[in-house]
Amino acid sequence: MSKRMRRWSALLPMVLVAVAGGSAAIAGTQADSLLSQGKPALASSIEDSTFTADKAFDGSTSTRWASTEGVDPQWIRVDLGQQAEIHRVKLTWEAAYGKDYRIEVSNDGTTFSTVKSLTNQNGGTDDITGLSGTGRYVRIVGTKRGTAYGYSLFEAQVYGEGSSTGDTQAPTVPTGLASTGVTATTAGLSWTASTDNVGVTGYDVLRNGTQVATSETTSYTDTGLTGDTTYSYTVRARDLAGNVSGASTALSVKTSAGTGGGGFVLAAAGDIAKQCTASDSSCIHPKTAKLIETIKPANIITMGDNQYDDAHLSDFQNYFDKTWGKYKSIMKPSPGNHESYDSPAFSGYEKYFGAIAKPNGKRYYSWEKGNWHFVALDSNDFATSEKLAEPAQMTWLKADLAANTKPCVVTYYHHPRWSTGERGDNPDGVDLWKVMTDNKVDLVLTGHDHHYERFFPVNNSGSVDQTNGTVQIIGGMAGASPYKLGPAKSRTAKRMVSYGVLKLTMTENSWTSQLIGLNNEVLDSSPTYTCKAKG
Repeated sequence: MSKRMRRWSALLPMVLVAVAGGSAAIAGTQADSLLSQGKPALASSIEDSTFTADKAFDGSTSTRWASTEGVDPQWIRVDLGQQAEIHRVKLTWEAAYGKDYRIEVSNDGTTFSTVKSLTNQNGGTDDITGLSGTGRYVRIVGTKRGTAYGYSLFEAQVYGEGSSTGDTQAPTVPTGLASTGVTATTAGLSWTASTDNVGVTGYDVLRNGTQVATSETTSYTDTGLTGDTTYSYTVRARDLAGNVSGASTALSVKTSAGTGGGGFVLAAAGDIAKQCTASDSSCIHPKTAKLIETIKPANIITMGDNQYDDAHLSDFQNYFDKTWGKYKSIMKPSPGNHESYDSPAFSGYEKYFGAIAKPNGKRYYSWEKGNWHFVALDSNDFATSEKLAEPAQMTWLKADLAANTKPCVVTYYHHPRWSTGERGDNPDGVDLWKVMTDNKVDLVLTGHDHHYERFFPVNNSGSVDQTNGTVQIIGGMAGASPYKLGPAKSRTAKRMVSYGVLKLTMTENSWTSQLIGLNNEVLDSSPTYTCKAKG
């Protein structure tokens, strides 16, 4: 008997019991509004990408959420969008039901209180009424499975009414936005604190209309700016319930001329978001996302496999977007092999990032900042030995590098040419690496192998060449499960299996890199490299 047939055969007696009046319904259902349908949802896990949390709140009994099999506890959570009085929760289980579970509410999505605990349930439909709880978030926490599988819900419906006692009042608009100091690359800001009926929890800082940071205090220093450039800043306040004030009066700030020797700072990483959330202590991508707040980059480079496993749009929305997605507006992404697993290939990646990922209609593109020329590639074109003709991307790349007028060049893509990780050196990357060294590219950033490895400058033959070689760094440790290292080789300057994010400091004619670990410690620092003369 197939797994699906076993599940439905297990469900049949439960349906009969429900028809006979044996469900977990509690008398006295109130005529409340359905609050949860179509609202954002999260879950502690999913069985696969077709059983996401939102399927339990879509109003259809032909779709469902399913957790990882054989693991307790598991939970699913819905954001009602505002505080509400919760009176009723109706759960329509698939065969994999919760025997013991509890219903919880929260105002902030972090601290939950239990409204109702249920034990020895028998699946089918549980219609729990007579509840008394107030919150914006409702969570069902399964503590004991009714089968050997996981937990699976066709529908979870939350009924109640908007709470007149809930916090719907936004903080006052911040005032007094002023500059506390400007350099060629930084702008210091301060403002007067907002007030709120409950309490202000933080402030959004917007540069030219786009949010660039959140500050818990009434000051912030924006970094990675371009010299002799005018920026417009506004600030808005937030409270615990998610209410947001209007934006402050705009402040115009002009940076001083030149680079001040500081240039700009970038963050870079690959192999980022597994299908897990911050509620799982072993989930890494929420932790590496927090490092961005410390690095304060002007832009973020991604070296592929942004989202696991098949990188559907729903995966990006449920996982990547909740952590790294906070910085989407400053990202310059590139795809990996996992982005190609969607059907059609790259669909989720392209729909999530939109024009950010394809500014010229292709998955490869170039951009510039200061004295630097950056090239993002789709290295899936170069990850196979079946090369009957030069890929169109290679023709474009050669022309792009030939036309470049900037003295410093970085390329980034997913599959590394050199690696002492599990996958080893990539022989299919020979032609691509030759283009890197022939054009005197200063730095190549990659992922794919789930470890950190910084190389000495390496020439086309793979030998260390401090004069003519190109530096490659593998930064595939932003969240994916680590791989083991193989034998060391002389071209490697530093390697380790440790989670972290690359911090790149770029000046007019030089660069340095650091690997920042989960505790904000510097795990590795490169020498200062001067950009190679081009032409």
